[in-house]
Amino acid sequence: MTPGRQGAVLPPRLSAHAPGVSAVRARKFGSWYYAEHVLRAMRSYRWTLLASSVGTPVMYLFAMGVGLATLVDQNSEGSFGGVSYLVFIAPALLASATIMTAATEFTYPVMDGFKWRRVYYGPHASPLGTHQIVNGHIIAITVRLSLTTIVYFLIIAAFGASPSALGFLAVPVAVLAGLAFGLPLLAYSARLEEDRGQFALVMRFVVTPLFLFSGTFFPLDTLPVFLRWIGWISPLWHGTELGRALTYGYALPPWLAVVHVVFLLALCLIGWRAARSVFARRLGR
Repeated sequence: MTPGRQGAVLPPRLSAHAPGVSAVRARKFGSWYYAEHVLRAMRSYRWTLLASSVGTPVMYLFAMGVGLATLVDQNSEGSFGGVSYLVFIAPALLASATIMTAATEFTYPVMDGFKWRRVYYGPHASPLGTHQIVNGHIIAITVRLSLTTIVYFLIIAAFGASPSALGFLAVPVAVLAGLAFGLPLLAYSARLEEDRGQFALVMRFVVTPLFLFSGTFFPLDTLPVFLRWIGWISPLWHGTELGRALTYGYALPPWLAVVHVVFLLALCLIGWRAARSVFARRLGR
């Protein structure tokens, strides 16, 4: 602090970096700068995010995993691999919460960036590259998904629904499942130039069927054969199977675990590359 007139203390003078220095830093750390921007924007509605991302799945946990579980356990003993219905359903609800959050963040906010508030165009006018805007957006949403999933997992663990010591590994698995669904959706959302109800259709005819027919509430092999394909292509089913193996020791062959991981990683890679291509076309490189 610098003394001023009559003993007053003045704040230190701040000086900006030279344009050349700022440009070099932006090119080097631009993805992280944009991620910081997105996360700071989320702070203004953080309580809404917490209520929607955690509150809704917790209500499902109470309704399906606690309330309905009492009836299911009394009448379906042994139907869920020797564990209670609450333990069976908890990893699926964890992955479902992450995927639904990803579906929210990679739809309307993307349209907002291109059309309504056009928030992508300001950073693009700076030294930030298009790929850095895409990467920064993904980093920020990954942070959000991780925080939401951690909180939800702690709630699940408090209910005794994750008896395995490896249960905490279900958190990164759920985040991976969320990104496997969200990144292709990011590429699709970036292609849209007008909102004609496409996102509502995605929620109704993609997200909801995946939630219902991906082995969330009952084993996938109990479905008719003509419906099982929905689970096979669903990131939710792959993430749920891995989560169950981690939270309570569900018998999962090693080769199938590898298939689940490779499938989720492949969707992430395809969606990421497609999103970069669409952003580059719409914003310019």
